[in-house]
Amino acid sequence: MKKNIHPIMEDVTIVCTTCHKKFKTQSTEKEIRIDTCSNCHSFYTNKLNLDKAKGRVEKFRTKYNIKKKK
Repeated sequence: MKKNIHPIMEDVTIVCTTCHKKFKTQSTEKEIRIDTCSNCHSFYTNKLNLDKAKGRVEKFRTKYNIKKKK
């Protein structure tokens, strides 16, 4: 291998901006911030935010005067 051409790997902490959980890893970056991690993402926690979708559906129905089917 050639010398002095590879980036320097350093220990860094990844910080989730949603739940503020910290992970240790190695990277060439000095600091890494992520928006969502496996600790707070709905795919991994099995907690889906369906309340927002319900509100959007009702807003759509009232906008176009669509009655709910029974």
